[in-house]
This record gives sequence, C-alpha cells and structure tokens, in this order.
Amino acid sequence: MLHTFLRTLIYRPHYVLLVFLLALNLSCSDDDIVTEDDMEVGDVQGDSNDDDEGTNDDEGTDDEDGDNDEGGDEGGDNGDGNDDDGNNDDGNDDGGNDDEDADNGDGDQGGCTDVGNFVFSESNGLVNVEFENAVFSESWEERSTGTNFSGDGYMVWTGNQFLGQPGNGLATFSIEINNPGTYQFLWRSSVTTGNNGTEHNDTWLRFGDADDFFAQNGNSIVYPKGSGKTPNPEGGGADGWFKVYRSGNDLDFKWQARTFDNNAHNIFVTFNEAGVYTMEISARSSGHAIDRFVLFNSSFNQSDAVSDGNELSAISCN
Repeated sequence: MLHTFLRTLIYRPHYVLLVFLLALNLSCSDDDIVTEDDMEVGDVQGDSNDDDEGTNDDEGTDDEDGDNDEGGDEGGDNGDGNDDDGNNDDGNDDGGNDDEDADNGDGDQGGCTDVGNFVFSESNGLVNVEFENAVFSESWEERSTGTNFSGDGYMVWTGNQFLGQPGNGLATFSIEINNPGTYQFLWRSSVTTGNNGTEHNDTWLRFGDADDFFAQNGNSIVYPKGSGKTPNPEGGGADGWFKVYRSGNDLDFKWQARTFDNNAHNIFVTFNEAGVYTMEISARSSGHAIDRFVLFNSSFNQSDAVSDGNELSAISCN
C-alpha cells in the first residue's frame, strides 16, 4: 500500500493536492468562508460617504438639509443673501413690491390719467384748480413763458375773436361741491396781445347747472343774458354766459374776474346741494391768458383764497 501511495505521489501529484484541499476545507467552519455577497457589503462600508447623514466629508456638503458651504443653494438660502424663492435678504423682494414702491403710488392725479375725466373736489369751502387741467381745442395754446404763473403753464386763446358769440373754443371743468352754498369766482389772467389792458382781456364763463349764477356790486345784482333772469349787465352776453374780464394796464397775471361794462361786478355761483357741477369756458378775446381759478365761500377772504400756499383741489375720476 505504501508502494502504491508513493507511485501515485510521484506520477499523479494533482490527485494528492486535490485530496489535501478537500481535507482542509472540511476542517474550516462556515463563519470563516468569505462569500461574494460578503465582498459587496464590505465595499459599501469602506466608502467615505455616509448615506444616512447625507454628508460628503471631502466636499463638506449635506444633501439632506440643503446647505452648501460654497454658497450654492438648491432649496434654501444662498451665501450671497439671495433666496431662490424670490426673497432677497437685502430687503428687496423679486416677487413683489419693496418698501419704497409700497409707500409711493404711480404719481398719477388721484388714479386718473385722462384729463377729460378729472373731477376737482371742493374742500373746506375752496376749489383751487390749474386752468391747463382740461381738454382744449387746438386754438388754445399752453405756454410757460414768464415767471408769474403756477403749475405747468397757462392757456392762451390764439384763434379768432368771438366778441358776441359764446360757445366757441369750449372747455369744461367738473367740480364736486361738498359744502353747499354761495361761492365767489376768481381767475388769474393776463393780456398777451397789445399793450391796452381793456382789450384782449376777457373770456366767456357759464355755470349752467348751478342753482344760481350772478354778479354783484354792493346792492346791485345782475344775471347773464339769456338766463331767464333780470336785470342783465351792460355789455356782451347770451345763452347764460357772462363776459368775464380783468382791467387795468398792468398786463401781467393778476387775480380778477368781473362783468358789466364800466360798472365792475364780482362773479358768484350758488350750489344748493352737494354734488358734481360743470363749469364751462368759451373763447372770446384772442391773447387772453388764464393760469388758475378758484371758487371760495364766505369762510375765506379773497387774499387767503388766492394764496399760492393753498393746496390744489384733489382730483378724482368722473
């Protein structure tokens, strides 16, 4: 038998090696065997990433909470102060109004952009309006030469003269009366043609829907021609229009509004109820320029009513 084993060892050594390996394998326990599955688990545990925490130690990034140490932000705050959801840490909000926009409006006249829809509101007995704030025909020219005017400029009639024909070159103003009563009317006007203060110095005026429209000098009261009321003033007039003039050889702008030739009467309007009324003007003398007008009740004297320190009447939309 020994002879046979030696012959096998010499002539067939691979048989001997196979027997040896089988014997060795039988002597090992199952826990000592490394399987293919065990190799895969070991590879995952040896990686530098921690999937439970979401932390990559090399980049310093935590994918779970969204913070990026380099300043990038997928869903939170950026290191530069900007927030991807539209909010900026510097106080500006890309998705809405910042504090400055919220405090300031569009500077548009009480929300109105069409001058034809302006309604001028009386407040505490005063209406104070820049005359250029209306719709005018092309023969009314806005100018801004000189210095003795307010607002953006003033309006000058440059068309034909309509000395006995009111109703041409019309413009209207809507006026909201909140405190009914009687108001005096004044405008600031000038003569821009010639050097005679009694020429090119007047424009037609009418308050057709007011409860009363009259002129007064002391105890003398007159009504427009064609209004159905008497007495009427000397001079031109028709269809409820007063010829309203300024006098004197100081041709520059001044506050004055009168009617009745050679017997100056001041102009008054009565509104019995609160509401919106229409003031109409019509071209008469070429070269007559008008800058501003006021209506004021008995709570004002004239100098206070025409003060440049007064606020202009608030504007709403018709």
